[in-house]
Parts: sequence; C-alpha cells; structure tokens
Amino acid sequence: MDKTMAKKIIAAEYGDPVNVLEVAEAKIPIPGRKQVVVQVRAAGLNPYDVKVVSGAMGTDASRLPISPGAEASGVVHLAGTDSEFVKGDEVVVYPATAAFAEYVLAEADNVHHLPRGLGFDEAASLLLAGVTAVDALATLRITGDDVVLVHGGAGAVGSIVVTEALAGGATVIATASPRNHDHLRELGAVPVAYGEGLADAVEEARAGKRITAVIDSVGTDEAIDVSLALVAPHRIVSIAAWGRADDGITIIDGSSERSRHHRREAVEPLLADAASGRIAVEIARNFGFDDAGEAFNELVGAHPRGKLVFRPQ
Repeated sequence: MDKTMAKKIIAAEYGDPVNVLEVAEAKIPIPGRKQVVVQVRAAGLNPYDVKVVSGAMGTDASRLPISPGAEASGVVHLAGTDSEFVKGDEVVVYPATAAFAEYVLAEADNVHHLPRGLGFDEAASLLLAGVTAVDALATLRITGDDVVLVHGGAGAVGSIVVTEALAGGATVIATASPRNHDHLRELGAVPVAYGEGLADAVEEARAGKRITAVIDSVGTDEAIDVSLALVAPHRIVSIAAWGRADDGITIIDGSSERSRHHRREAVEPLLADAASGRIAVEIARNFGFDDAGEAFNELVGAHPRGKLVFRPQ
C-alpha cells in the first residue's frame, strides 16, 4: 500500500450524486509555511454540497472534477513552520475545501483548536450553519426587544438562529414540520406548521405581538409572502430566497465584507458555546465512502432532524 496516497470523494460530472460521486486517490498534501494538513475524523454534509454536485449552482465544465466538503474536524498530520499547530493537535477546519477525504489541506487561518468537550462529529457539523445563523442575526441587529419569525426553525441554520435569538432575550416564532414542534418548544420558541394556512397560523402564534423581524432559511414564495405582509422588506433576511431579492429583502451568502466580518467573528464563540452545551448539534447519522451518494440524496429528502456526517474510517 502506497502510504503517500489517500482516498477522497469527487464528482467527475454533474448530476444525481448516486451516479456521479466516486472515490478517487490523491497524494497526501504537503503544507506550505502557513498551511496545515489535517487527517479527517469527520466532515459535515450541507445542502450547498448537494447543490454543487447536482449542478443546481451551475454546470461549468472547467470546475470538474468537484471535490465537495466545506467543514471538517480531525487531527493535525503536518503543519507548516509559520502556523501555531503541531502534529497531533485536535482541530476544526472551517472554511474547508475537499473535506470528504482522508486528509484535507487548509490555510492555517481556517484551522481552529477543538475545544475540550466537543466531539469530532459535532465540531464538523457546527460552523457553516452556525456562522450563517449569526450573520443573519447580526445583519438584522436582533435584540431582546424583537419578536422574530424564523422560517425553517428546526433546520441546521434555523435551530441556531432560534437558540441565539432566545439567548439574547428575543421572542421567537418558528415554522417547522409538526414532528419538530416539541423540539422547538423545548428550545423556547412558539412552533408553527408551514404549508397551507401559514399566514393564519402565524397570526394566531403571535398572539397580538408585532413581529419585528424575519429570518428565512427555507426560501419558498409562501414564506416570503407571509413575511412581507408582516414586516418591512428591510427587516427580512433570507439565505435561500434568491429569486425574491427584488422585493427589497436582504439575501446573505457570505460574499459581502459585512457578512464575512460577522462570520469570522462568530467562529470562536460558536465553538465555545457548543463545547459548553449551550448550542446543541444533533447528528442524524454517519456515512462513509461507500454510501456518500445516498447520503447526499437523503439530505434533500424528508431526512431526520440533525446533520449527516462523513467519516472516512
């Protein structure tokens, strides 16, 4: 066995992940002075990974093959001379590239020490959703005086939005499938079922209180239409309603300098909050090299609440 080679997941073309994802071999990277090579213990699967592989984000052939995976955790294998890390350090990598692999190469600035008390699975599933949630809250400057409507409150981003908004003293009404309503109540939110009759359900849930802000992680016209009937467009932030920007709502994707600042500043507090248990990261199931395609497709279906996590071993 060649000890200089390692496995990674790639997509040689766009399409159904079951058909296009494959296992390839690549040389284990050698880090530059300000880089770190991490032996991956876990990597979080996110909707963005599925959209890229399926071609929903475009089908530019020059980007092929695709190496998905945007967040990971693991153990430092090699570290550049100008990094603070040493072999054996337990770390989190975010943002990461090509994380569905046995080894990942990262810039040292994107590598963070794994806090004591935080598991590899949870650490690899926290930051992409977490920094997005914090960015949404910071963009709207949510305070304890706000009544916030959260669309998709039981999802990876939505659940952290709910947790952080409630921690700041805000009142939260959150839409979700009825099977997740008990979970939202446990967090402290008022649950509402999405779908037909959403406007009336939100009206009942707000119980005379004026909704002051909306954070949307669903992106449906129904969610945005109901939101626009309740608050001014500048008090609506969405991470998914790309086609509704002309309505005056704010779409955040991490591309603006303000958004990047919010996300950079959120990393260490999120890790600390997850390690302390203040933020709970639920894991639905693990997958590996052999069932990656099925996991990708499961994410866009009616999957259980919680994250899907890749484990290379």
